[in-house]
Amino acid sequence: MTVVSFAQGDYVVYPTHGVGQVVAIETQEIGGMKLQLFVITFDRDRMTLRVPVTKAHKSGLRKLSPCSVMETALTTLKGRAKVKRTMWSRRAQEYEAKINSGDPVSIAEVVRDLHRNANQPDQSYSERQIYEAALERLASELAAVERIDTTAATARLESLLEAA
Repeated sequence: MTVVSFAQGDYVVYPTHGVGQVVAIETQEIGGMKLQLFVITFDRDRMTLRVPVTKAHKSGLRKLSPCSVMETALTTLKGRAKVKRTMWSRRAQEYEAKINSGDPVSIAEVVRDLHRNANQPDQSYSERQIYEAALERLASELAAVERIDTTAATARLESLLEAA
């Protein structure tokens, strides 16, 4: 069993919620057992999550991606969109799985594949929702890695997409 260690103030990525910050490491008694918990806040969702220290690795909680992984994700955005000809419901499930994996390169693939330029047909509501979720998730990690705000990170991602 791998025990992941984070310190108070660390930015972390929880696969299904994105970037959060460890605000405390506390011990609580639950069901007669003492558990050590990481207390993580997600500002965007105004949410607090408590993850048992012993389950952190299994839950997918991880440190921010290194710059090399973020560069790979940004390079992925510049590639050609790969649109499969399968039913939208199947593709939507695949896109959601990639977003919830927490992997920046997989999320970048979703952003790239669902991005529409001005000269392309409009997206359906559900395509737009998935695109915006993926863009927000990627931008929040890029912002945390590069220590910029999410608006600047989103603008950078969108400029890369427009240039592709």
